[in-house]
Amino acid sequence: MTADPATDVFEEHRTLLTGVAYRMLGRIADAEDVVQDAWLRWSRAERAEVREPRAYLVRITTRLAIDRLRQAQSRAESYVGPWLPEPYVTEYGDVVPDAADRAVLADTVSLAVLVVLESLSPLERAVFVLREAFGFPFAEIAALLDRGEPAVRQLAGRARRHVEERRPRYDVDPGRRRELTERFLIAASGGDLDGLMSVLAPDVRLVSDGGGQVKAALRIMHSADKVARFLAAVAPTVGSDATLRMLEVNGGPAVLVLSGGKPDSLFQLDAREGRVTSVYIQRNPDKLRHLAEH
Repeated sequence: MTADPATDVFEEHRTLLTGVAYRMLGRIADAEDVVQDAWLRWSRAERAEVREPRAYLVRITTRLAIDRLRQAQSRAESYVGPWLPEPYVTEYGDVVPDAADRAVLADTVSLAVLVVLESLSPLERAVFVLREAFGFPFAEIAALLDRGEPAVRQLAGRARRHVEERRPRYDVDPGRRRELTERFLIAASGGDLDGLMSVLAPDVRLVSDGGGQVKAALRIMHSADKVARFLAAVAPTVGSDATLRMLEVNGGPAVLVLSGGKPDSLFQLDAREGRVTSVYIQRNPDKLRHLAEH
């Protein structure tokens, strides 16, 4: 059977395109839809006229993601409670061709950064993702977005400042985060209030996403006392058939809680200087369904 050159070229860049789309949208299903739409456009394109397939495909994917992001932002006003991105099982930081630094990739796909990116404009988000996550030169980003290079540099600077000002600071060492996650898990699962207080930073915050479908905190919680009491109170509600599984999600350790074999909740922590600074709890069933296979 003769190989299809168009398919081969697209598959060569699929991981890159999915990485761009996911960071733009924060939803795996939406990212996959965008990549599929990009494939359909690529399959119909006059490929003999395409000199740089990688740039062409990233251009299509980015523009499709911008369009979808604008639609999603218009629907965000009706979302019930805090929003968290759909968990993305990274395992090895989803390293892609031409990506030189795993730490940079893991950082730009972290929950903390993706939450902050939600407050950027679609163009700012596109520029930030292409520049900070994948290292595209400003001139190439300008060509991809049909913008002048000075305007792109301005967008990049504004987006970078916004992210740096708002994203929580945390330890990136995976071993330290995993150890603290295990200590947190022991205290939380046992409803141990004192144990929780010993691992939570005084200014810890808790963000819980139920999407209006399941029970979750409807507002972001702040302070160790409030967060510890909330976690201790919900521990007894976990069923006796619950099982726990450690995963690497969005570049860091996470705990998946399964009830009856189905994903119920996903916990992930940010930590600094040996204390938990942020607790993220994903409970929206639409965003957990894909984790059943992991």
